[in-house]
Amino acid sequence: MYLVFAVALFFFLKGMHRHYKMWKAGKAEMRFDRPAERFMLMLNQTFAHRRLLRDPFPGLMHLFIFWGFVVMTFGTFLVFLEADFGIVTLRGTFYLWFSLAMDLAGAMVLIGILMAWYRRYIVRPERLDNKPEDAYVLLMLFVIICTGFLLQGLRMASAGDPWALWSPVGLLTANLLGGVGSGGWEGAHRVLWWFHMILAMGFIAYIPYSKLVHLVLVPANQYFSDLSPKGTIKPINFEDETQESFGVAKIEEFTWKQLLDPDACIRCGRCQDHCPAHLSGKSLNPKRMTQDLKEHWQAKAPLLLAQAAQKKAAQGAKGLNEAAAASEADQALLERLLTGDVIADDQIWACTTCRACQEQCPAYVEHIDKTIELRRNLVLMESRFPSEMQLAFRNMENNGNPWGIGWANRANWAEGLGVKTLAEDSETEILYWPGCAGAFDDRNKKVATAVVKLLQKADVNFAILGNEEKCCGDSARRLGNEYLFQSLAQENIETMNNYGVKTIVTQCPHCLNALSKDYPQFGGNYRVIHHSEFLLDLIKQGKLKPGAVNGKKIVYHDSCYLGRYNDIYHAPRQVLQSAPGIKLSEMDRRLDQSFCCGAGGGRMWLEETEGNKIYLMRAEQALEGKPDLIGTACPFCLTMMEDGVKFKEAEEQVKVVDLAEVLWDSVAGRQSLP
Repeated sequence: MYLVFAVALFFFLKGMHRHYKMWKAGKAEMRFDRPAERFMLMLNQTFAHRRLLRDPFPGLMHLFIFWGFVVMTFGTFLVFLEADFGIVTLRGTFYLWFSLAMDLAGAMVLIGILMAWYRRYIVRPERLDNKPEDAYVLLMLFVIICTGFLLQGLRMASAGDPWALWSPVGLLTANLLGGVGSGGWEGAHRVLWWFHMILAMGFIAYIPYSKLVHLVLVPANQYFSDLSPKGTIKPINFEDETQESFGVAKIEEFTWKQLLDPDACIRCGRCQDHCPAHLSGKSLNPKRMTQDLKEHWQAKAPLLLAQAAQKKAAQGAKGLNEAAAASEADQALLERLLTGDVIADDQIWACTTCRACQEQCPAYVEHIDKTIELRRNLVLMESRFPSEMQLAFRNMENNGNPWGIGWANRANWAEGLGVKTLAEDSETEILYWPGCAGAFDDRNKKVATAVVKLLQKADVNFAILGNEEKCCGDSARRLGNEYLFQSLAQENIETMNNYGVKTIVTQCPHCLNALSKDYPQFGGNYRVIHHSEFLLDLIKQGKLKPGAVNGKKIVYHDSCYLGRYNDIYHAPRQVLQSAPGIKLSEMDRRLDQSFCCGAGGGRMWLEETEGNKIYLMRAEQALEGKPDLIGTACPFCLTMMEDGVKFKEAEEQVKVVDLAEVLWDSVAGRQSLP
């Protein structure tokens, strides 16, 4: 037995070492900090199945299999200690409960396997792509459990067991074989024991070479997950003269953690079930993209590792020449680019960076950072991107806003409102940041006006930057133009730091995210508050007193950058509900499972030419509940939802509003909302 175990362990460790060498070929990245926090996150997800259980049926299926095996592995270890080392623990009452627990654990695994068979081969959800390996794994698990129960039944039938009632499944099996203590099964027991043991050892050896490797890689990927604030993007150091390129063109340019991600992917398809690009019929499928990266890396990594080993061994020009002399096919693979060759450009630009994929992924695969790196390479190195982006970039560069309206007009929206600028009074407590939409988009100017009136009503001491404000750069950064983003960010930071800005209020979740998470990377450290939270606080303090309004039914749309990126879900709803008479309703896709409006990740400035319109799909979801109003808390969402309502020719029946507009009408005593 020890020899068989040693062989199994050898192949297991050999396979895991191969995986390790493949990750190590990636670039360095710090993911070893905060070990206690990482360990608790891993325990929470691995043992409590927090994300897996969001989808109840497959979550319970996996929970049964996982915990069943955990209990049986622990029980087998106790038997091993007693049988081979004389460490006695299985006595008395503990033995009885141990027997029952082992039987129930085996039954749990069996139920989980049957659930998996039913779901994969009867229900056949679209997100699952069946491969022969999937059937092999389920069959292997099924045989291991069944032979285990049969072994138990043979033991009871052969030797008897006075405590057989504590092993109900084993007792049932023994009764099928003639009853407990009936005898005559000793030889069969011996043969089946070896078969069961070899099969179990084969299972261990098979782990690194199959999808079963997720037993190791998923907890590892959870442990090494990104603990920085959600949506944080690593900056490019443009002053580093040793950096020859920007972004990622070849897969080996990813970090080791970015290479671990596709290796840990188990093809569960939860990401594609929540991806607005995929659900709207576009070529992007986050699961397929991750698997394409995995397959490409599995083919390319051995060549790179062999090439590196040859160079190291040769240590000379001759050896270097020999290392470079790869076959024509291998050389073509080594030179293959990710952008265009492995991942189509349309897939790269279809992503709205809504973060739905990452929020649902139980393996903690980080999809968005890879997409951003691919975009950076296309923009900064290849200048290959949709033509509309060039206009948006030029507008941001020349006028400080993507609309291209002259920068000198930025403060025009506030004329007649009595709003100070920091240049006029730098001692104000709050900087109000309307963002480009609030300053230049006619519809969103009304939102900015409502916010200003609410702040004035509550006697908040605030000011704006006026013409000194520039685009926060969120769209530029997420479209891959890191250089433009840093230019805009550094200008804004210099301006705000000169005024000593400490607290910023904004109604734009994209500005909120950039100002609070991106700007600290360049010395811009501020307390940034979304207007929903700030207004709610004013209501709680009694500085704003909402009045009764007519009984309008309002459905609220969760913004991706407010919700999934910043975990602000309840404040907008509480603000809306603060007005007596408002009837708040919900869509099926809400909170952290909200459906994107289609404008994130810079998609606000791109045409949607492939598949269905994401904004239209979301508008249809909102209209299903027949609301009077569609509530938003994001200028991009407001624009997209209005476009969707207009397309459906429902603008006469349904109005799209920002929560600040609803609150102002309520505070101002307007009982009739729009």
